[in-house]
Amino acid sequence: MPSKADLSGTTLPRRQLGRALRDARHARGSTLDQVAGETEFSRATLSRIELGQYERLKVREVEYLSRYYGLPDGRTEYLMTLASELNTKVWWQDYQNFVRDGFSTYLELESYATEFRLFQPLVVPGLLQTAEYARAVFSAYKLDHPPSEIDNQVELRVQRHTRLLRRRWKVQLECLLHESVLHTVVGSKRIMAAQCRFIADLSTREDVAVRVVPFTAGLPTGGVVPPFNILDFPDSEPTVVYAEGAIGSITFEDTDDVQRFRELYESFRNAALGEQESRDRIRKIARRHDQ
Repeated sequence: MPSKADLSGTTLPRRQLGRALRDARHARGSTLDQVAGETEFSRATLSRIELGQYERLKVREVEYLSRYYGLPDGRTEYLMTLASELNTKVWWQDYQNFVRDGFSTYLELESYATEFRLFQPLVVPGLLQTAEYARAVFSAYKLDHPPSEIDNQVELRVQRHTRLLRRRWKVQLECLLHESVLHTVVGSKRIMAAQCRFIADLSTREDVAVRVVPFTAGLPTGGVVPPFNILDFPDSEPTVVYAEGAIGSITFEDTDDVQRFRELYESFRNAALGEQESRDRIRKIARRHDQ
């Protein structure tokens, strides 16, 4: 399997549903032919559903199969919720013209992930950015773009973390920030002071952890590592790693690649300050920006 995952056409809910129904069939000890003979579905349709390739799957059909396989009510309700979202307009659809190639794939993955582990050595991650910080970032490299486009970019970025933290299912976010991220002035010192306080306040939530990798940690991995996000999903959906670069991004889901990124992450995590110490350091840096 190639290390770079081809997720350009991914439909994560459909993949999750297919895997869940396939596992339910296996747990029942049934073959596709047996299920086809006892239900309203053909063998070909069942196969496409399990592969995540059936585009017209309805909520009532998911309920029907779930009941047939004897799944618990809670499990059935969860799968029905996924099915209800298959044909729903994605929330970022209105911003499609402002989303760079490939990033819509990440937005879909982000929308369904339940655990986030972020490493960022350069700038504040998009999920933690204030509107003013985001505007300063976009303005810096989009000098020839109209203000309205930058407004849309900022709004998209703010909506990402707002929607993430208001989800109906539990999400866990941990972010490792290199200390240089907090000292680098983006926009102005006033913007940086507010940004640092925003991160510190956000880190007091039970579902958010922010830890600082201090200057004194040196190079925990023995080399330079670009920013990356490790995303975990419910229902045994494979972990995905999204790595950013200067001219694009790469998505990985091969087991060996994911494990390597986990090891890199743990190296940085072991070198990072504890949560309370990190929060204190961030607030201290905010006060320095105020001076």
